Amino acid sequence: MIFRTLVEQIKRHPSLIPQFGFICLGMGGAAVYLVRLAKGPYVTWDKTNNPEPWNKLDPTYQYKFVAVTTDYKALKKDGPEF
Repeated sequence: MIFRTLVEQIKRHPSLIPQFGFICLGMGGAAVYLVRLAKGPYVTWDKTNNPEPWNKLDPTYQYKFVAVTTDYKALKKDGPEF
């Protein structure tokens, strides 16, 4: 029913096509980013098998989405091994 109403509105007002396209693009991008965040190394979904997954990461792992000036290969691990 909602899809039929949407198609009728687009047929009446074809100038709405770019607006619907950008809205769908924005919603899709937000969904992809949320999935990316949910699969991050600091998110614990299973506390019985892997309670602290961040301890198993390499010290050169890039945590940021975009790191322009940080050279992660030159970093050394400061903390103790657990």
